[in-house]
Amino acid sequence: MDWLERTAKLRQWSRSGTRAPHKPLLFLYALGRFQQDADGELRYTAVEEDLKQLLAEYGPPNKTTPAYPFHHLVSDEVWEVRTDRGAGSPGSGVRELRETGAVGRLVPELRAALRREPSLLERMARVLLDMNFPPSLHGELCEAVGLELEPGRSERLPAGRRQRDRRMRELVLTAYEYRCAFCGYDGRIGAVPVGLEAAHVRWWAFDGPDEIENGLCLCSLHHKLFDKGVLGIGEGHRILVSQRFVGHSETARDNVTALADRPLIGPQPGVRPIAAAYRSWHRRQVFHGSPRSAAPV
Repeated sequence: MDWLERTAKLRQWSRSGTRAPHKPLLFLYALGRFQQDADGELRYTAVEEDLKQLLAEYGPPNKTTPAYPFHHLVSDEVWEVRTDRGAGSPGSGVRELRETGAVGRLVPELRAALRREPSLLERMARVLLDMNFPPSLHGELCEAVGLELEPGRSERLPAGRRQRDRRMRELVLTAYEYRCAFCGYDGRIGAVPVGLEAAHVRWWAFDGPDEIENGLCLCSLHHKLFDKGVLGIGEGHRILVSQRFVGHSETARDNVTALADRPLIGPQPGVRPIAAAYRSWHRRQVFHGSPRSAAPV
């Protein structure tokens, strides 16, 4: 059985690029727990708050429940659920999962495969990360689910899957003249830029192309905030700052809240700006809440 292929083909609700990372988040969490305790089980009532937090932080902006993946991941044949009544999930309702003492864990065949081949766990985790989240979030997401992966490694996606265009970073940084499009940071060591990254507006994992019209040159801080939905891009290519962001320090005000309604810096003349379709996708699927008004001068 090809567990990597099965991991890559998790059935997820999808329409017009809508993000539904519920199953991948539960699967990553289960792999992290397996890495810590290969014989352990996940009682719904014990992990419900952890899963809620993961969905709130890494899921789509709309509210959702961890009961959904706890029940539905069973259909992908990597996860099993039993209750006080016996094998099988009682359904996707929170009340049913709580009252029946629902417990979930990886299916026996997968647990056996992970014991035989310990490296399989890391390879499966990297497929889940690459296919559902931008690279800027991989490290902190692994910490959040308790996964320990070797740094610097990547997993080649199963045959037939899209591969990243390695030219993307250089094309985007050149288009924005090696400056962060939000704050203008342009640091270098000698001739080498440091702390500047190419961000996808529509995430690569959700069919965002490796094209300049879908890219932004951002410093490391603003890349992370953009991918976490704190920052976005509105009409007229002006910066959006989420009303949900809270920061009381002068640094937070200068580097985040003061950006509200400022125009993007770049791209240079002759380069097409971010396409409206990609801006719209990020606003719907990543940006949190409503944007702040511009700070008074």
